[in-house]
Amino acid sequence: MNHPLAAPEFLLANVGPGPDPCSLAALDDAEFVVLVFLRDFHCDWCRKQVHTLTDRYEDFRARNADVAAVLPEPAERASRWVDRYDPPFPLLADPDRTVADAYDQPTQLGGLGAANDFLGRLPATFVLDARSEEPRFAWANRGDSPRDRPDVDEVCAKLDALVG
Repeated sequence: MNHPLAAPEFLLANVGPGPDPCSLAALDDAEFVVLVFLRDFHCDWCRKQVHTLTDRYEDFRARNADVAAVLPEPAERASRWVDRYDPPFPLLADPDRTVADAYDQPTQLGGLGAANDFLGRLPATFVLDARSEEPRFAWANRGDSPRDRPDVDEVCAKLDALVG
């Protein structure tokens, strides 16, 4: 999906490396920002995704991209993931889901899904083009199911296409 709109600014607690609190402006020292919206602290697919992003972080840096993951949890809970996975990128706590809503992270199951992240929240990944003054949406993957998320190679191919 190509999207010419400016990405919403945010300010969230960061329990990983980088500034705390962390804003979109603090992430745009690279040409691109890969923003990954996770579902829930208990989501095994999300844990695996953070682990994979950690292992493949240099693939993003080689493409002049910063990575940040947004977890709809309080900072105290999100910090347990940092202790376990030691990500080299910001892990942002969005307990009120304000930023997730601003980025239109998908949910399922109507009111039940809106009330329970584990049941309703779906993954989303955005590539933001930060080469201009305001970061803009360049590509998005909004999951249709809890497992539906792009792999690192797919996101890297999108980054390569943006500079190619």
